[in-house]
Amino acid sequence: MLQFCRGSSFASRFEFKRDADSVPYRVSLQRKRWTVVATGCSVLHMWKTLAALLLIVTPALAQEHATAYEALRVVGTQLNRDFVNHVISVTGVDGTPQPKTWKILLDDPRARGGVREIEIANDRIVSERTPVRSVAGSTEGATINTARLNLDSNGAYAVASHTAEKSNTGFAVVSYTLRTDEGGDPVWIITLKNESARPVGTIYIGANRGNVTRTEGLFAGASMEDVETERNAQREREDAGGIIAAAKSRISHAFYVAQQEARGMFERVKRSFTDFMNGD
Repeated sequence: MLQFCRGSSFASRFEFKRDADSVPYRVSLQRKRWTVVATGCSVLHMWKTLAALLLIVTPALAQEHATAYEALRVVGTQLNRDFVNHVISVTGVDGTPQPKTWKILLDDPRARGGVREIEIANDRIVSERTPVRSVAGSTEGATINTARLNLDSNGAYAVASHTAEKSNTGFAVVSYTLRTDEGGDPVWIITLKNESARPVGTIYIGANRGNVTRTEGLFAGASMEDVETERNAQREREDAGGIIAAAKSRISHAFYVAQQEARGMFERVKRSFTDFMNGD
């Protein structure tokens, strides 16, 4: 007579086989394999998502701080469009590569001392004052002709960074000053600093044509006047016995090469301020 068993007695009398050919074993193995594959796909999807986010976030972080042009645009849009035609200087310190804050000095006859000082950060004006102290030199004729600006601060950084590399000079942060030179032309003065914020070199770059006109701390302080012709170099070698003159010649040649390459860099990064303000 057939007897039906319940509970544990059923399990004890009828046990499933656990060999590789049994159905329960194959089902269990397939479930495990599916779990492993599903987990692997999930992890792979997670890493792909993370990589995509990094591609989006990294450029945004690199462009977190505004350039000098963008700071000037804030002045023009939030204060007075005509103010950008009365800029005496634009300065920013400890940029990595762009500074967090730009300080813009304006020629303003209505202000105390004749100047207005504006600080820009995060695309807005964070400070505005009219210092009583006088600006070094006369403001007459010292304002920047912004129509001649063809080099934003990020372009100035690119030229300066390349020039420093040719001089084998390392740096960690950058400080910027845009003003007029002795001839009234706009010039970027880029000061390179190490991790201890100590200056390691200064580069003067024309903001109109992007030419490196002078260096301090790089190429033994070479300037355009030090770039010698072969005739001058030969004469100095004869006068100085050759050793010192040959060293000067090598330095001058290195500066000349860096200067030529800087012009090529300028052609790639130049940007008209007028076009920028017009949205071109």
